[in-house]
Amino acid sequence: MRLLCVFLVCVAACMAQFTHGQAARAVIGQQWFTAAVDGASQTLIGAPSGLAYANNTLFVADSNRVSAAPINNRVLVYRNITSQFPEQSATPPNQGARCPVCGGLASTVVGQPNFTATDPAATQAGLSLPTAVATDGTILAVADTNNNRVLIWNSIPTSNGAPANVVVGQPDFTSTATSVPPTAKSLRGPQGVWIQDGKLYVADTQDHRVMIYNHIPASNGAAADVVLGQPNFTTYVEPDLTQQKSDATANNLLNPVSVTSDGVRVYVTDLGHNRVLIWNGLPTQNQQSADVVIGQPDMTSSLPNNTPAMCASTGKDSSGNPLYPALCDPTLSFPRYALSDGTVLFIADGGNDRVTVYKEVPTKNGAVPDVILGAPDGVTEHTGTGTDQLATPMSLAWDGGNLYVSDTFNRRVLIYSPAAILIPLTGVRNAASLEIFAVGSVTLGGTINATDVVTITIGGTDYTYTVAKNDTFDNVVNGLVKAINSSNSGKGDPNATAEPDTAAEAVVLTAKKSGSDGNNVTLAASVSANAKITATASDANLSGGQDAAQVSPGTLITIYGKDLSDTTASDPGTGTHLPTELANTQVFIDGNPVPLLFVSPTQINAQMPLFGADTGSVSLYVRAQHSDGSPATVSTAVPVTIVPENPGIFAQGGSDPRPGVVTHGSPVANGVVSVDGSINTGDVGTVKVNGRSYSYTVTASDTLTTVTTALANAIDKDPQVTAHPAGVFTRIILQARQPGAAGEGIPFSASVSSGAQLLLTAIGLTSGSNTVLCCANTGLVTSKNPAVPGETITVYATGLGLPSAADPGYKTGRRYDGPGAQPTSSVSSLAGGKTANVLLASPLPGSVGIWQVQLQLNSSLTTDSLTQLTIAQDLYVSNIVAFPVKAP
Repeated sequence: MRLLCVFLVCVAACMAQFTHGQAARAVIGQQWFTAAVDGASQTLIGAPSGLAYANNTLFVADSNRVSAAPINNRVLVYRNITSQFPEQSATPPNQGARCPVCGGLASTVVGQPNFTATDPAATQAGLSLPTAVATDGTILAVADTNNNRVLIWNSIPTSNGAPANVVVGQPDFTSTATSVPPTAKSLRGPQGVWIQDGKLYVADTQDHRVMIYNHIPASNGAAADVVLGQPNFTTYVEPDLTQQKSDATANNLLNPVSVTSDGVRVYVTDLGHNRVLIWNGLPTQNQQSADVVIGQPDMTSSLPNNTPAMCASTGKDSSGNPLYPALCDPTLSFPRYALSDGTVLFIADGGNDRVTVYKEVPTKNGAVPDVILGAPDGVTEHTGTGTDQLATPMSLAWDGGNLYVSDTFNRRVLIYSPAAILIPLTGVRNAASLEIFAVGSVTLGGTINATDVVTITIGGTDYTYTVAKNDTFDNVVNGLVKAINSSNSGKGDPNATAEPDTAAEAVVLTAKKSGSDGNNVTLAASVSANAKITATASDANLSGGQDAAQVSPGTLITIYGKDLSDTTASDPGTGTHLPTELANTQVFIDGNPVPLLFVSPTQINAQMPLFGADTGSVSLYVRAQHSDGSPATVSTAVPVTIVPENPGIFAQGGSDPRPGVVTHGSPVANGVVSVDGSINTGDVGTVKVNGRSYSYTVTASDTLTTVTTALANAIDKDPQVTAHPAGVFTRIILQARQPGAAGEGIPFSASVSSGAQLLLTAIGLTSGSNTVLCCANTGLVTSKNPAVPGETITVYATGLGLPSAADPGYKTGRRYDGPGAQPTSSVSSLAGGKTANVLLASPLPGSVGIWQVQLQLNSSLTTDSLTQLTIAQDLYVSNIVAFPVKAP
């Protein structure tokens, strides 16, 4: 049994990996990942740089030399760090907090008397811009950069503001001067420090050298024993980089900012030469040459992002010269830190806002990393505040299972953890829209005329059809669809697929790539000279493609992946709240288990919590317990971008645009009166129902809302109709008192007094010269029971964001029973290319995360079995769904 347990632990460990673009799973120094709050306290970090780890303790140098604010001039000590941030397989503490895996509480502050003081000082207990920290678990060393020194504590401080025991680089604790020329005892702006096997290493940045002390100094002003990067201890190097003419070689340095060792090798981050140098053995001689270089193809190159030498060409310019990306996997731009445990090598590539990971320490120059953190790939600079983004990472620490990254400009330290790679980066999506494809169409018109040629051009490729004598428009549409889909040796057009819409005599085109990429597909239509047939493209490009992986608070999400659960299970639907565990599987978002509707090995449906509007990104991972007793499977954390709203309409299966889940809106005939314009005292608005007039005179205290309510109250006394304000906008809904056909055809109209600024508009089915109530119908909209122009229909959506006001019934995971909230951002709609009036957008009673949206179709719609419909909020447009409409 013991051997079996060891084997199972090994299997779990072997599954743990880093992956491109994964999210951090926890954050230190901020209350949530994207907060970026400025300040200094026991929980709040400024703009940190140096990190160190030993004995379950994390050290953070809370200052930097890249002009990120604030500069807190201190080092924070976090003891027993795993109790605050347990392994990912464990449930985080403080469940129910906004982000249980965010924050952290420092135990001790070094360099300041308390956690709120930030003043620089040149004393035995003070610091001025400390940028690096190192420890072996017993001794603490801090690179006190602006004081041109390194301070050493012979034991880890346990009280705030504890004085150092030894100073290196200065003769005493009050001196801060630099030495020109330098000496074996001097330092100038050191930004790197390391302790290894009883030795002290210092990156003496502005003297362009690394100092090695063969013993930890026990007295002030100790002399170094070995220098790297310079031939001796007294060689003067110009500190101004703009005046520095030092070409790169294997044995020189230009502004080194970090030095580390794994006990066998030494790693130096040579900032000015945009490289990391590796010595395969511990250097014992001055200016000893490095053995391997990372970030450059050779020891004499030094360009930031040296893409012509290290990256594949992306093509040629108009003159035939090769083009290269701005960066690629193996390039570096002003790297800040390199760290290895003897097997894995991590590099903080500060200028590219990323961390590169090598599964084995490189033995050849210009090695390509295996994984990139902070970006989805090696050619994208992905700076920002998201859970998967970095802004000038400055330092790293590794505890064997967690990588700590100082994310300087975001004022935080991120914790990345390797785990099983189960969910792709875009595997978390709006459960209704799933994918939002760009679409377009070409509509035919005119008359059929033999030998006319119709051409559809997609992405520069022409597809033609020649009209035959006995053709119909249906033949032409189907012929063009066949030409597009059977091209390219049967693979079809590379950019779009085509479908016939014979009711509208149109070819409907859908981009093959989802999201905004599809919006780049060009579209044109033309006909031959003197042709009688016409062809009109919907636009110059396909349009409407958006990212369904951007979700709003409260959205129902679908998580795609592998090995997400051992079995399949669904919410039983009996409780007031959704469960947070199904089939021994949980989904954690920012450390909290979230409500689940369904789990399976390849798909999970859940609800995004109701975060505040200031949450821009969250971290999601899945944990599955196994019934056979083997260790739980935990996925790598993936990022999810949070936006205020991004609606998706539920639809049936198939390819987009899919048939929408659309229902007829009312068992009684109805119509709408829209109340618009502006308030002007004395204006009179009148609504007539079958010749009966109901009027209201506007007063100075009125608003459009009060006018709407007053008119609705007056009309509600009518013997044939009821009236009430719509759930959104200032509109009055009229409904026949008798259900079904008996209420159809009741005429109504709206008018205002002469010169009035108030506007009233009657909206309904046009019958002759009258606007009438219409369209009593229930059930699903189908080809056998289609919608009609002017009818009210209902679609179901998710992702409409937060309610506009506090609603006790609208809570994370709770079945809705509230008063009928509206979304914060108003909803608009297009159906059949025409505006559909939004009458209601409210959470669906009894559901979680689902909104019902009632729409009044435009009365001028024509018959079309594939009428396309979208809803939109601000900049975000839903997926397109299709439904049948039949004009009477």
